[in-house]
Amino acid sequence: MRFHRSMAPLLLAFVALTGCNTTPRNQLSAVAIAPTEPASMITPMVEKRETLVATGYAVISVQNHKNPAQQRLLAIRASKLDAYRSLTEQVYGQHLDATTTVADMTVMSDTFRAKVEGVIYGAVMVSIAPVGEDTYETTLSLDQQVVKDLRSLYLTQLAARRR
Repeated sequence: MRFHRSMAPLLLAFVALTGCNTTPRNQLSAVAIAPTEPASMITPMVEKRETLVATGYAVISVQNHKNPAQQRLLAIRASKLDAYRSLTEQVYGQHLDATTTVADMTVMSDTFRAKVEGVIYGAVMVSIAPVGEDTYETTLSLDQQVVKDLRSLYLTQLAARRR
């Protein structure tokens, strides 16, 4: 067999490619594979838990009533609302507005405002209990399926507002 110069590039390519090996796609590491869908802004980071749990607190003595029994009832109600606020933060997130003023390389003022907005339904009352002598604690839980329903409802409402 006689070697032709025109066959040299072909032979070189063949030799180079025989050392290559292909790896099936399902054996590649997760880092090497680009995600097929873009990550959503509301993709929850806490979906591994079956339920979300939130605890709220309220001080009895600061409640606006003269009757101690009524102060306790108001504190229970306030701690329950605080727990609902905490659940809402976990389901929908929190809108933060921050402003910092710097003059002469010194922070003159630093202002933060937080806003939580959403609808919570299906929460289960885990406990309402006094903590110490002057505080009530309320714990609520929310099933992960309800969380998915709430987020779906929220996205539907957002889409309707944009139309």
